[in-house]
Amino acid sequence: MSHPAPASPPAAPTPRGHYRAEPLWVPWLCLAPFILTTVVFLAWPLLQSVLLAFKQTYGPRNAVWVGLENFTFLFRDPLFWKAVGNTALFALGSVFVQLPLSLGLAMLLNRPGLRGRAVFRLVFFAPSLVGLVFVGLLFSLMFAPRTGLVNTVLHGVFPAFDPEFPWLEVYIMPALILAALWLYVGFNMVYFLAALQNVPEELLEAASLDGAGPWQRFRHVVLPEIIPIASFVVLMSLLGSLQLFELPFVLLNGGGGPDNRGLTVVMYLYQTGFITGDLGYASAIGWVLALGMAMFAFAQKRFIRRHEEN
Repeated sequence: MSHPAPASPPAAPTPRGHYRAEPLWVPWLCLAPFILTTVVFLAWPLLQSVLLAFKQTYGPRNAVWVGLENFTFLFRDPLFWKAVGNTALFALGSVFVQLPLSLGLAMLLNRPGLRGRAVFRLVFFAPSLVGLVFVGLLFSLMFAPRTGLVNTVLHGVFPAFDPEFPWLEVYIMPALILAALWLYVGFNMVYFLAALQNVPEELLEAASLDGAGPWQRFRHVVLPEIIPIASFVVLMSLLGSLQLFELPFVLLNGGGGPDNRGLTVVMYLYQTGFITGDLGYASAIGWVLALGMAMFAFAQKRFIRRHEEN
């Protein structure tokens, strides 16, 4: 009795193409420029700044380890708290003066029947295209005694007004807030305008049919819809205010003004590190400032998460 021959194994499919696995080091080679740049320009400087915060330095080459003394002295330093108070005052002006104006302009320009909306948007946004240094120079010339535009106009309208009135010595912080107002109102207006254009029209129409007035529609319909963008704008304004440096530096010729009424935290950091030469104390100021900014960012994140859950 004959047995059937065993079936031959199926033929292997013909490969359509030849693929060769790349060596494991190839992805690392592609990532090497990014990793090297991050280590050299971010990770290493951050590590050195942390170590520097625990040292007292006398220029860039002489340093003595002092532990937490920089931080303990910082919280007892009256000039630091003066800078904190000035920075907080500027931040409050940015939030409670600048942002309501930005929202008001956005609501005005969001009206469909307004003629020339595109031109007005450009006019209000245009100042944000110039730099802080230019704005500082512009307002320093405007508030200059005798030859400044403000004193010239006021003396022309009110002859009894003193043309030598020193605005940048008497009203330092209002001048800074006014300069920032001119620079950033239009910029923040764009954010609010984008948020307002995303408010559903059917919600506004339903509120109108229910008898809601303009204030009720804004409070109960518009405001809840724009809270995410509004909280983002508030956070960015606060962080920008905490980092304020170029504007007062140029406006006040590199100083803090009379009685340091224009001194900000970053200006004090600059003076401590690059004029006094104590880079260790300046680094401690910088890390305390960074911690404060992180706390504001964390609070804003919690607020947004709670709003989304509700």
